[in-house]
Amino acid sequence: VQLQASGGGLVQAGGSLRLSCTASGRLFSDNDMGWYRQAPGKQRELVALIISGGSTNYADSVQGRFTISRDNAKNTVHLQMNSLKPEDTAVYYCNIARRRWPQYDYWGQGTLVTVSS
Repeated sequence: VQLQASGGGLVQAGGSLRLSCTASGRLFSDNDMGWYRQAPGKQRELVALIISGGSTNYADSVQGRFTISRDNAKNTVHLQMNSLKPEDTAVYYCNIARRRWPQYDYWGQGTLVTVSS
């Protein structure tokens, strides 16, 4: 399984970016897709998660500014990021995981988001 992420870049504070990630390979239905981020010197943290049924979960720091969505037919997850802040600067990683058999947990290569003040 491979995850290909795109959409990172440099943006000014207050701007927007849209990240996309497509999973390919042997996948099963009923999986969770999410975005995580890791800033320099910090641990990787959950940004947003969308489960197979469509329910979402967001980190408090991005609630109301970021929106996660998915296209199950294309195994694609998107992250619309609005009102970006310098503290959103990080490498963003997409993830696809399945909690029941056959279990799996795959990560994308990461895409850099830089927000200038």
